[in-house]
Amino acid sequence: MAFQQGLSGINSASRNLDVIGHNVANASTVGMKASRAEFAELYASSINASGGVNSGIGVTVAKVTQLFTQGNVTVTGNDLDVAINGSGFYELTMPNGGMAYSRAGMFKLNNEGEIVNNQGSQLMGYPTDEFGTRLSFTTQPLSLPTGGPIPARNTSEITAEFNLDARAPIAATAVPPTPLSTYGTSVIAYDPQGLEIPVGLAFQKTGNNQWNVYTSVNGSDPAASTPFTINFLSDGTLDPATTIPPLTLTSPNDPAVTFPVDMSFGSATQFGIDYAVTNLTQDGYRPGELTSLKIDESGVITASYSNGQTRAAGQIALVNFRNVQGLQPTGSGNWEANYATGEPVRGAPGEGKFGSLRAGALEDSNIDMTAELVAMMSAQRAYQANAQTIKTQDQVLSTMLNMR
Repeated sequence: MAFQQGLSGINSASRNLDVIGHNVANASTVGMKASRAEFAELYASSINASGGVNSGIGVTVAKVTQLFTQGNVTVTGNDLDVAINGSGFYELTMPNGGMAYSRAGMFKLNNEGEIVNNQGSQLMGYPTDEFGTRLSFTTQPLSLPTGGPIPARNTSEITAEFNLDARAPIAATAVPPTPLSTYGTSVIAYDPQGLEIPVGLAFQKTGNNQWNVYTSVNGSDPAASTPFTINFLSDGTLDPATTIPPLTLTSPNDPAVTFPVDMSFGSATQFGIDYAVTNLTQDGYRPGELTSLKIDESGVITASYSNGQTRAAGQIALVNFRNVQGLQPTGSGNWEANYATGEPVRGAPGEGKFGSLRAGALEDSNIDMTAELVAMMSAQRAYQANAQTIKTQDQVLSTMLNMR
């Protein structure tokens, strides 16, 4: 009996040393979770069972469990390094089409603009509009438009915020006459191909609380345009009844291509201070190449382009399980789900019980090297003790056989 007990102890201690050695070897592996060998005693028969005796016959490794505690977060500065601070796993589509789950956030862009890990597995996420609003709860592989420039957008609205000097004389009665260029500003608009169209605005006072607005397109003389009138109330704010007609722009590449542009002067004022333009914007832009990206705590990926535009390119999804201990490790920092884990529960970072993301950082392994080395010494002593049990039993058996 002692031979079997000692042999089971040696086998279990050896298995424990394997687990500890695996932990030590992966102490620097990103997203690695420590494993622990859990032992169970063996009996020849169960308690109160009929027949036999309740004699212990050794030990076995009942299960090797994983410790899903949080690892330290180390800043790397790489835009596509992402650490999960809290619970959750990245969802990955492997090259063979299967699904895997990981805590290792070392991602890269492949030649098709897809966000992948070192094994080529695609990171899954939610589609969003250009402002980062989630469009669907169905995950899909995340990608960025790296294959070519984002298309241009023609200007559809020009917004101007300015103050016209209430002290200015009426132009027709001023001596000398006030030049049309005294109060004016300009902005660059864009046609559907991203070509620049200079647009100028000139203001001329025509009466108390009343101004004419002249427009200039592509360097034309504003005096040759048909003006429209804007009116102000006695408190200096723009009369809400003022109607501002749209401006028609012509593409410099093709005179047959014209498009309307709305103009908004809603925040314009007429106060007794110097003329000033406080804001002048338009919503068109040139084509642009991807220059950089950033990922916020909620997982929204924002891409920046050479034309100064930024737009969201998707949101990283996280997955969790009712029983994370049921996850099956498959190597390369990945786990696979099975019947023991239950169905995956998907969500966005920072929502509910899901952790938030830290871009430009990685989660270190949660392995405590000091604890592992102490456990290794304990496992070694257990191995030696069980070997001594076998040695002692052998000596007893030898003594019996050599009795005269």
